[in-house]
Amino acid sequence: MLLLVWAPKAWHRLSPLKPRALLWSRGDKALHVGYQRLSGQVPGEQSRQSHRQGPRFRTRLLITALFGAGLGGAWLAARVEKEQRRQQQRTEALRQAAVGQGDFSLLDHRGQTRCKADFRGQWVLLYFGFTHCPDICPDELEKLVHVVEQLEAEPGLPPVQPVFITVDPERDTAAAMACYVQDFHPRLLGLTGSAEQVAQVTRSYRVYYSAGPKDEDQDYIVDHSIAIYLLSPDGLFTDYYGRAKSAQQIADSVRRHMAAFRSVLH
Repeated sequence: MLLLVWAPKAWHRLSPLKPRALLWSRGDKALHVGYQRLSGQVPGEQSRQSHRQGPRFRTRLLITALFGAGLGGAWLAARVEKEQRRQQQRTEALRQAAVGQGDFSLLDHRGQTRCKADFRGQWVLLYFGFTHCPDICPDELEKLVHVVEQLEAEPGLPPVQPVFITVDPERDTAAAMACYVQDFHPRLLGLTGSAEQVAQVTRSYRVYYSAGPKDEDQDYIVDHSIAIYLLSPDGLFTDYYGRAKSAQQIADSVRRHMAAFRSVLH
């Protein structure tokens, strides 16, 4: 009989080799003795440790997520505050430009006299143009109407009054304006007046216009500034939007102005 005796030191040196089995013989039979290197843990201890670590890991993950959400919320709040400050600075700068100062007296497309005080308490989107304009004026009025419709569809927002002032009083009578505005929006208000009255309101809003030469049919084109003006419920000029601005961009800007609005008349 062959007897294998392993000294502790020898076993320690061989144990890193991780043999799957030790082979020894007894007579004519071969016996395999399997062995497993001891790791210092009893069976099942590792799984219990993982089970204990699971809740702690989930807690740390939750804390990390909440911390990240807090940082994200703080960043968004700072961004909103920065945008509001920028909007207020822009509004103040536009007010100092003295646009839309003074009053006006014009005739609406229903034949009623209108002045600036009639629009007090309302947000107003105002466009200057003329009814014989071949393309630009219809496009800009359509854009203005889309803005009004977007804002009308949002509950809680105050209504916006769309206004169209002619720069061609010679042809744009109240009757002509009535036929024209009905194709855009039921609340679109057309304003006209004498040449002097139109000149006064266009000077107030820094609007350039000039009638071109007449053709053989006595038709002509009026060259004019292209901009949509926003007036606050105080009746003050608040912002303007050039031709490059989309309806969505204008609507977004109007919402921001509404959110930041604080009356200066009370």
